[in-house]
Amino acid sequence: MEAFVKEIARSIYVKRLSDRRENGLVKVITGLRRAGKSYLLFKLYYDYLITSGVAEDHIIGIELDDERHEDLRDTKRLRSYIEEQIVDSAMYYLFIDEIQLVGRFEGLLNGLGRKPNLDIYVTGSNSRFLSTDILTEFRGRGDEVRVHPLSFGEYLSAYEGTEEEAWREYYTYGGLPLILSRESDELKATYLDTLLEKVYISDIVDRNNLRGPAVMDSLLNILASSVGSLTNPYKLANTFRSQGVGGVTDKTLSAYIDHLLDAFLINRAHRYDVKGKQYIASPHKYYFEDVGLRNARLNFRLQEENHIMENIIYNELRMRGFAVDVGVVDLWESVGGKQIKKRTEIDFVCNLGSRRYYIQSAFSIPDSEKMRQESRPLVAVSDSFKKIIVVKDPIKLWRSEDGVVVMGLREFLLDPDSLDR
Repeated sequence: MEAFVKEIARSIYVKRLSDRRENGLVKVITGLRRAGKSYLLFKLYYDYLITSGVAEDHIIGIELDDERHEDLRDTKRLRSYIEEQIVDSAMYYLFIDEIQLVGRFEGLLNGLGRKPNLDIYVTGSNSRFLSTDILTEFRGRGDEVRVHPLSFGEYLSAYEGTEEEAWREYYTYGGLPLILSRESDELKATYLDTLLEKVYISDIVDRNNLRGPAVMDSLLNILASSVGSLTNPYKLANTFRSQGVGGVTDKTLSAYIDHLLDAFLINRAHRYDVKGKQYIASPHKYYFEDVGLRNARLNFRLQEENHIMENIIYNELRMRGFAVDVGVVDLWESVGGKQIKKRTEIDFVCNLGSRRYYIQSAFSIPDSEKMRQESRPLVAVSDSFKKIIVVKDPIKLWRSEDGVVVMGLREFLLDPDSLDR
């Protein structure tokens, strides 16, 4: 992050790293490029270690994307360099940025991880770190910390202006940290456009040996236009055909979606049958890791605040550590004297350990009918876990007769304990 941007504490991630300190595992910090992984490790966590009494010469920092460390991308040279820095039996802390630039890094980390006085932290920008092969190679020695773009609370802490102005900027331009250093709308839009074309899409095309960005561009446009809508590769292939683009199969699109997931550009929410207690294979919902990138993909058209709000709620829940699914609830209703089964949705079923919450995102609840509509699938769930409706406008938290909690979006986003109010 550039010096003229106010420092953002990102305390939730510093705590996640400190909780894993000296646990014998390789801490793998993953996430979208430009989301602040390097800043977290080399500035915030570094400062935490220094404050806690670690000597500077016992923190070994290597930024492999820096040309000054280009020779250390060789596995043997990197190992030798690290071992040369360890001159006593005290604990050392090893930070390696962009470890994927090193060939056969899995074996290297496994070997270094056996040193009793070396605590290892590495960063990477694709989910290859968490693939089956690498987890097997790590033999249970890898521990992921996923870093997301700024939450609204983090963004607001560094924003120079009112909360309302901050919200408008956030849902338009998203939470990549450097967006705060771009003062004009033009500079913000240009920054996001450049990242999409020159960093994210270019990286995906090169890494996966794709023949060109045309299909990926079209796929991103479709996904950006339908945030929070159910879809699958077969349905997407039909959309391509309807637009006059032939020869794009559902198999191809499935692979391209995997590439976007691998780069952390999008996230996939699975559907979960709440009453049947099982997952539904297809279709899924897709959300963008950063809403600014989603908006930039559409040239800042289609600014439907309700869909963007839903994406932001999803991202906030993920940032807080929840596994987030889309809930499916089948209800029976009488139509013309017959009982008809109707499939309804709960926007988010959130799980973290023994905790579970059911959450609806509702842009507004203007009347009792809308309240009934939003509450119905929640009330139909017979368990004792908390049911919550989040609405856009600031309101005083209240509970319905059915026990459903209604709270404002800002209250939800700015209070880390909001789900337990």
